[in-house]
Amino acid sequence: MGRKQDLITAFDCGQPAGAVPIWELHFHCWEKFSGRRFISGLDFAPLTAQEQERALRDDAEIIVAVARELGFAGVTIPDPPWDCPYTLPQKSRLKLAALLRQYDPDFVVVAGAGGVMAMPDAASYADFCYKLLEAPQEIDEIARGTLRAGLEAVKQARDAGVEAVYTASDLADNRGPFFRPNQLDRFVWPYLNEWVARVKEMGLYTIIHTDGNIMPMLDGIATSGIHALQAIDPVAGMDMGEVKRRIGDRVCLCGNVDCGLLVLGPASAVYESTRDILVACKAGGGLALGASNAVVMETPIEHYRELVHAWRDYGQY
Repeated sequence: MGRKQDLITAFDCGQPAGAVPIWELHFHCWEKFSGRRFISGLDFAPLTAQEQERALRDDAEIIVAVARELGFAGVTIPDPPWDCPYTLPQKSRLKLAALLRQYDPDFVVVAGAGGVMAMPDAASYADFCYKLLEAPQEIDEIARGTLRAGLEAVKQARDAGVEAVYTASDLADNRGPFFRPNQLDRFVWPYLNEWVARVKEMGLYTIIHTDGNIMPMLDGIATSGIHALQAIDPVAGMDMGEVKRRIGDRVCLCGNVDCGLLVLGPASAVYESTRDILVACKAGGGLALGASNAVVMETPIEHYRELVHAWRDYGQY
């Protein structure tokens, strides 16, 4: 039994034989922890094809070395280009996934694939809200298109050796759900249910990431049959222990050390928060420890090491 099996057992809502697994949705600190240059984003794009291949091999070596040092049970490959320096083009990220499986098979390789429509961003907010009320058939089409694109991305990820996929689908803000119950029933739950079923048919583990206060939606998420829920956003007042009591026997909970706390500290507060989550939620399994969102490049090494320190003290079974 190793790290990978611990995470698989947790995804299945079981209690691992070893320890609570550590898995991060996004970890941007590979270079900081390794002391080696991690090539991604704008630094990757202008490289020749041969240089890109070398960079991907170097990146894979860095990820494996740091993940082993920190005790990670799963590693997430970068998303396609978005507003972040930690990113890779689609073909390159899939090559990185294959390299990670080759270099160390004792990690679950995770990828973002999409598949479930989220609440709109600021640029499209007004238009999306208008369509919700006046042209719901257009929202239906957005949801269908999101599902189609997501399932195609899942197939590509599976073929590259990815073993778990997530849909980053924010469904709430700090005040509560964006969608009304009848809108969830029409535009969200049917597509989440189908995404989960189709991805499971492909043999992969399923994860949904959503920020915000999702307490009113927990049963809908759990009913989908999804393996894991990531974030459980402490900034929105989400309490990991309460979520564990509500759906912890049906869904693996991933998180929820405040990613802002990881940046700002103090280190002692990171340790205490991690300890409290483990003490409250590790019994019976179905828990994967990590930040509530991305571990960004600004995160001090000593702060993240306190998360690992608390895990070593309190995360073992």
